[in-house]
Amino acid sequence: MSTRKKEIYLILQNIRSLFNIGSMFRSADAFAVKKIYLCGYSGYPIDKQITKIAKTALGAEKTIPFEHCWKTATLIKKLKKQEINIVALELTKDAIPLNKFKPKFPLAIIVGNEVTGICRSILKQADKTIYIPMQGNKESLNVAIAASIALYEVSEKRK
Repeated sequence: MSTRKKEIYLILQNIRSLFNIGSMFRSADAFAVKKIYLCGYSGYPIDKQITKIAKTALGAEKTIPFEHCWKTATLIKKLKKQEINIVALELTKDAIPLNKFKPKFPLAIIVGNEVTGICRSILKQADKTIYIPMQGNKESLNVAIAASIALYEVSEKRK
């Protein structure tokens, strides 16, 4: 399988916390993510925000390529033209459990806002929706933790 076919991208849609963004940069580095797309009002490493992102990224903000895109929908259309599969990490009625998901590479995983998740219009553009099965009382995890779990599982399946 060619390297191109094994690529993983991460799309962050409207992430409020710069610390969550920094944490996802660090996880992206750990799981060899090709690029992070910071969409909507997600912060990105610029002068006034770099300190908070760098505090949790621990240098990964310098090693993982990133791009800021205001419109997630436009980015998804662009990635689909490049034959990148789009997977949303969100609990919906049609979502596939992460452990049963069979990824097709290259792929991009979208994670959404800490409170509201991924916008419905963006969910409709995704090729698949996946979720992390929960065993406790809570229905969700912190977005950075959820992204890390999904990146781990998908990276294991690309081996």
